[in-house]
Amino acid sequence: MISSRELKNKEIINMSSGKSMGFVSDIEINLDKARIDALIVPGQRSFLGMFAKNEEIEIKWKDVKIIGEDVILVNLPATEYSEKTAEADESTGL
Repeated sequence: MISSRELKNKEIINMSSGKSMGFVSDIEINLDKARIDALIVPGQRSFLGMFAKNEEIEIKWKDVKIIGEDVILVNLPATEYSEKTAEADESTGL
């Protein structure tokens, strides 16, 4: 068993792209079904993190493949994640 605190200390790596998505910032829990529905990762910050951060990234629990000692491996299509980060870059002018 793993605690929510332990989950939040793990880095998420997308297996499709091999890139880090960041660290878990929140967990979406379905209380009716007593299960985790998603992990939330903060969106990438704009220029030097000085401006508002972009939308959070929701990783559905079905996409979590392995929870290791240091990292969580997820399998998201590279286009899904890259589209969100590209939209964020466009909105900040980067």
